[in-house]
Parts: sequence; structure tokens; C-alpha cells
Amino acid sequence: MVTPVITGVAWDTPLGRDQETVWDRLCAGESGLADLASPHRLRNTAAALAESLPYADPAADRQRALAARTLAAAFDDAGLAASDPEVGLVLGTSFGASLDESEPTLHAWADDAAADVGHPGRPVCVMTACSAGSDAIAVAHALVRSGRRRVCVAGGVDVVTEAKRLGHSALGTMSPTGSRAFDRAHDGMLLGEGAGFVVVEHPDSAKRRGARVHARLRGTGAANEAAGLTAPDPTGGAVVRAVRRCLASAGLAPADVALVNAHGTGTALNDAAEARGLLELFGADGPSVFATKGAFGHSLGATGAVEAVATVLALRHRRIPPIVGLRDPASPLRLASGSARPVGPGAGLSLTLGFGGFNTCLLFEGVMA
Repeated sequence: MVTPVITGVAWDTPLGRDQETVWDRLCAGESGLADLASPHRLRNTAAALAESLPYADPAADRQRALAARTLAAAFDDAGLAASDPEVGLVLGTSFGASLDESEPTLHAWADDAAADVGHPGRPVCVMTACSAGSDAIAVAHALVRSGRRRVCVAGGVDVVTEAKRLGHSALGTMSPTGSRAFDRAHDGMLLGEGAGFVVVEHPDSAKRRGARVHARLRGTGAANEAAGLTAPDPTGGAVVRAVRRCLASAGLAPADVALVNAHGTGTALNDAAEARGLLELFGADGPSVFATKGAFGHSLGATGAVEAVATVLALRHRRIPPIVGLRDPASPLRLASGSARPVGPGAGLSLTLGFGGFNTCLLFEGVMA
């Protein structure tokens, strides 16, 4: 069975856009969360915005600009021409700008972004709530593995808007105090925005091009628990199924995993369900676990793709950043707190848990430098 490789990565985050600069800031425990004034009564006015995209600009323009500039960076990192019709695009988001502005379709932003970078085809657009970015990468994996495409650029994009801030305030998922995933004092998440893309390529194509390989995308897995519109299954059962399916897809065992990039929203229900699932899978002495939402905010449909890039970089550097805000762990998992920590040999999992019970797992394997 073909194992697709990652020949390009790009992200656009509240800590910047350059791969290594953002990674260094993550490992230093920095956060892009800051006060963002709102005319509405919110549980918290903190949010994390991408660089040089004024919040006063229309949300649809910001979504399109964020998508286009990160897509262009992914093509460039892989050494591919954005005009190549043989390259497939798989783009994910949650609601994008559609909750705040009248958008003709939920995929218009993706068509526009493709046109902006000069791509001649129409993207596949994935909208599966917070797992959209991860699911886009899983779709690309399936397209390349099956031979339908030799290469795909896949990932997710999402922006902070007033409707999303109001919605999460009303749901009670927004923290009134701060982001602290897996901490005993966790009380919710804070919104962020960003974009992440990976270039998923057939290994023969990458070899012919002489492309640099960042990592291998060994497997994917998904499960839908159907427990509720917003609340997860508290048993963590769907997390277990998604990870087991991912490992089976990769032909690996739990002992082969060295690190997990957890969803880590900081909401009590999500943290508890995710921790239970990971403990059932790996035990307390399992892989090192980190999470990035304390640094980037929760970027909704982009979060799984941004976290996929972070997982690839963690495998490259064999270290993981600390979980911002974690002071008093509520779980016996091997959680990264205080400072960045080294990790030993093994694969890396990126796990995403979305509203509606969408649970998606991606498994990456590092390559020798």
C-alpha cells in the first residue's frame, strides 16, 4: 500500500507565518491571545488574530486573503507551480464568514482563493465543523493513496467573527478566564483564527521531482459518536475508535506512537473525554501529549490543519511545546507543561474532536534529516 509523503507545509497563525519562527515561539510558551474589543456582551473579549488582517475588514475578505496567502506558501514550500492543473486542492472550514455576511455558497471562499493563486481547478471543500482541516487532509490522503491524484494541497482556514464570539459565549464554551487545556481549572476555550496546509504527494512523484520530504502521512482514522450537537461522548469511546482506525490504516501499534497533538480545547467535557480515550489507548506511561490552543486560540475549521503542521514540526525537531496555561494537570497523561520537552523516536498523532461528534486522527512519521 502506498504511503503518501508530505512535501510542503505552510501555516498562518497569531504567532506569525514563518515555519521555524512560529515553532520557536510555540516552544517558548508564547500566546497570540489578546484583548479584542466587541460591542457585544461576551464571556471573554480575548481572541487570537492572524497577522496583518485588520479585524475591521469584512470577514469574507479576511477568509479569502488568509486562504490565498497560505495556499501560495504551501505551493512554494513544495516547489510546485500553483497553476499546475494536476495538483488537487482540498480546503476545509467551519462556517468561514457565512454567519456574519451573506455568502453565495459555503465554498465560494475556496473557489476565490484558488483563483487568487492562479489554480485552474475547483477545490473540494470540506465543512465538518472543527475537524474540517483534518478531514481535508484525510481526503487528500485517500485521493493520493488510491491513485486518483498524484499530489494534493490540503488543509483548513477560518477567521474570528462577532457571530462566532457571540455563539460560543451563549453556548458557554468560551472561557471567562483564560485558555488552560487539561488543567483542573479549565473552564472553556478562546477563539483564534489561522490557516494550515500540507502538500500530500505520492512518493514516486516526490522522488521524480527531487522534492524535500517533511514527513510521511502513514494513516488516517475517523469516528462519529452522534452523542449530541455540541457535547462529546463523555466515555471517550469515539476517540478510541478514531485512533485505532488510524493505527490500523498505518499498520502500527500504540507502542509506535511517541507524541500526540491533542485537540485540547480547555472545555471540561472535551478535555475529559479526550483524556479518557487517550488513557484507554496508551495508559499513563504512553506518548507525550501537547496542545496548541492556548497559543493560537481555537481556530475552528482550521485547527486540525494547523495542528497537523505542528505535529510535522514536532517530529522534525523531536520536541514538543508546552501547553500554555497548564499549571495543575487534571489527568495522569504525560502532558507537556512549563517548557518544551524532548521526545524519543516514534510516530506522531494529530487528534481533532469537532462539534457533531466528528473525531479525526492523522498519523505522521518523521524522516531522517
